[in-house]
Amino acid sequence: MTFEINGKTFSTHPRAGQCLRTFLRELGHFGVKKGCDAGDCGACTVLLDGEPVHSCLIPAFRADGHAITTIEGFAGITGTHPLQQAFLDAQGFQCGFCTAGMILTCASLNQAQRQDLDAALKGNICRCTGYRSIQDALDGKINIEDATAGTAFGRSLPAPAGPLIVRGAAPYTFDTTIDGLLHIKLLRSPHAHARIVAIDKTDALKAAGVHAVLTHEDAPDCLFSTARHERDWMDPDDTRVLDTTVRFIGQKVAAVVADSEAAAENACRLIKVAYEILPAVFDPTESIAAGAPAIHPDKTTAHRVANAARNIVAEKHGEFGDVTRGFAEAAVTYEGTFTTQRVQHAALETHGGLAWLDASGVLNVRSSTQVPFLTRRALASLFELPTDKVRVFCERVGGGFGGKQEMLVEDILALAALRTGRPVKLELTREEQFAATSTRHPMRVTVKAGADKDGNLTALQLDVLSNTGAYGNHAGPVLFHAVSECISVYNCPNKKVDAIACYTNTLPAGAFRGYGLPQTLIAVEAAIDELAKQLGISPFDMRRRNVVRPGDPMLAPPGSEYHDVTYGSYGLDQCLDLVERAMSAETPTPQLSADWLVGDGIALTMIDTVPPAGHLADCRIRLCDDGHFELTVGTAEFGNGTSTVHRQIAATALATSVDRIRLRQSDTAHGGHDTGAYGSAGIFVAGSATQAAAENLAADLKALACRLAGGDPAACVLEADHAVCGRQRLPYIELARSARGSGQVLQASGTSEGTPRSVAFNVQGFRVAVNKGTGALKILRSVQAADAGRVANPMQCRGQVEGGVAQSLGAALFEELVIDGGGRVINPSFRDYHLPSFADVPRTDVYFADTSDSVGPMGAKSMSESPYNPVAAALGNAIADATGIRFTDVPFKPDRLFPELLKKFG
Repeated sequence: MTFEINGKTFSTHPRAGQCLRTFLRELGHFGVKKGCDAGDCGACTVLLDGEPVHSCLIPAFRADGHAITTIEGFAGITGTHPLQQAFLDAQGFQCGFCTAGMILTCASLNQAQRQDLDAALKGNICRCTGYRSIQDALDGKINIEDATAGTAFGRSLPAPAGPLIVRGAAPYTFDTTIDGLLHIKLLRSPHAHARIVAIDKTDALKAAGVHAVLTHEDAPDCLFSTARHERDWMDPDDTRVLDTTVRFIGQKVAAVVADSEAAAENACRLIKVAYEILPAVFDPTESIAAGAPAIHPDKTTAHRVANAARNIVAEKHGEFGDVTRGFAEAAVTYEGTFTTQRVQHAALETHGGLAWLDASGVLNVRSSTQVPFLTRRALASLFELPTDKVRVFCERVGGGFGGKQEMLVEDILALAALRTGRPVKLELTREEQFAATSTRHPMRVTVKAGADKDGNLTALQLDVLSNTGAYGNHAGPVLFHAVSECISVYNCPNKKVDAIACYTNTLPAGAFRGYGLPQTLIAVEAAIDELAKQLGISPFDMRRRNVVRPGDPMLAPPGSEYHDVTYGSYGLDQCLDLVERAMSAETPTPQLSADWLVGDGIALTMIDTVPPAGHLADCRIRLCDDGHFELTVGTAEFGNGTSTVHRQIAATALATSVDRIRLRQSDTAHGGHDTGAYGSAGIFVAGSATQAAAENLAADLKALACRLAGGDPAACVLEADHAVCGRQRLPYIELARSARGSGQVLQASGTSEGTPRSVAFNVQGFRVAVNKGTGALKILRSVQAADAGRVANPMQCRGQVEGGVAQSLGAALFEELVIDGGGRVINPSFRDYHLPSFADVPRTDVYFADTSDSVGPMGAKSMSESPYNPVAAALGNAIADATGIRFTDVPFKPDRLFPELLKKFG
């Protein structure tokens, strides 16, 4: 067969049944990504005779005699196509995993299609951006700016990886070739709860190409948690690499290591497993009831499981004041029960990795992870290896959203590499990602609130039941976070919390953007609105009367042992004002029939900028011989923008430009430690370490310059890549040359321990129209104001807000991972799950409060999780304002709205 790829013609024969995507990747065209292998996401888009196609759907042999263009050949010999440059100018990407496919699709659009992007881009999914910056690229907008030496912080500078991303050259986890690579496939449990009586792997071991079949007999027999935190005591030890008991459909039972994925998959079918079926429980209310089957009967408080006999992983109970008295004193009260669903992270790059032993016996793991250093620590412990004999690193990560704050594949990779001595690969399918990784915690939240006649809260009570699934990864921390800032943001003399996280025989929940707050905010913010409505007070004024202000204690019962949260800056009042002004401004309104009911809604959120109990980051920076700087950080880049901001911080502190900062990151072999890119800590904690390191090096540069030129270091300043001492200007390259000549290394380090912590604020506003005859919903206006301190990169921060709103709208409107009555996920694909596409996402107007944080690096604070948090709550309030009906079950799908609308309006 003859193929023409990027203008080059050659003859070869693809494997029988091979799709065009895998064929192209095996030829080294790594810009062709795997996102779904079902034609749903567009990450694998290529041009076939100039037309965009999803290469995962095209049999490779059908491309015989046709011209194929991948992103690598899109620009020809010119280097950068005008559309690629447009994506760079607009910064139309975040993690970048979808970008190659998006660019190739956009390149094929004619003028008519460009006028209808809702339809034209329906086959290309972006999980990160919210699509606005992609439209900006097509409209030719320039969102980036330049910065002179020393002025980088606070400017909209482009991502350093941008040129590689738009050319498909930025390496992600699997964008490499390794000789002798073996492939892993997992046999998974068909039962929700069962004991493994026997495993017969005889036939599987005889199958062609099979090198090993690994079961619980081959794995370490020790308990751990897949959740990764700096402090291991935050999560229960309830998980094994391979267990003798399976507790949800999809749990891994065995791993086959073979020459190819096909051989490994075939061998999985040959493994014979005898199961003893155990009683299962799927409903959280039934799970904690007397007589329910115990899912982890052998666990105790020593394993950090609160009450295994009742399936309670973690619980929190406490009261400040007297809520009974507070309700008795209230002029108005509201009580309601709200439910939130399972939501999948749906990062376009699935979980997976590569592992191998190098010549010195070091176990290397290249993984799609947010937490390389914590994963190394866990692997060293599990396999009883010295820490220096384990290296974990990541290249660019294709989305995270909390889902990769877990160790879900690295343990199997390590086991297979250590057992076979060969390099191994495990890449989860999209179906596995849905059915066997983790989700957001579904919760049932009952709120009761009371206020006096003037609108001052008198009592606030929460009762929460969180379903953590079969394992307790993140169960306690998510629960405790869920019942914290949602009520500590309000002054109220009487507060009470009762909260439980319980096991069920369903796939585990885990860390997810917002970490529990979005689920409880829906209830709390609804209660605030309902009280305001009864009192005839505007929702804005009701919140102004009750929110905390600097000097007020931020309290949530039963209280915390950590007292390091401070008002580093306070912009909540500004955020409320900004949203109120924006919502009241005159804007074009579409013509709607009388069937459409229009309403406004708002919600606010406060979030601690760092998780409690410590979040650590080390940084190192040195002046190189060529006058550039090498900056080494541990935090990972997955669209969160940390690689951009770290360079901005360092360049500002050292009076240089970002193009003179070379960044190394997310590799345990670089030394130091970094807790990880989660909990909104990538800039707030790791950025503080970068600032400390850069400022320490700046002091060393001044000291050396003064020794060379004479003078007082206190009078020396850094200016435009020079040290200025009196009348002498010494360029950095001269300082580097002088230091080298005297045997000195101009290098400095910085550390941040994540304390004290600050708080960030967001306010979301919506105007919606609800069709009373069908339940259809239109978003007419979306506004969010954020207190991000001094905004490090306005363009990038706006993108985080827009992406957070878009992702949260998906969860509020239609995303739902559905589990049937037997515990099986029934919609494990993008097509059946419904991720937000271009047509689903309104444009959000973003405003920033004018504050500067006294704790965060250069006045900045976190803004990656918090934009997500108030969205569903604000949408629920807008729907209630429009319809007069309080809907309490999320997502707000038309078929759920319609029955109540029919009752009220006929």
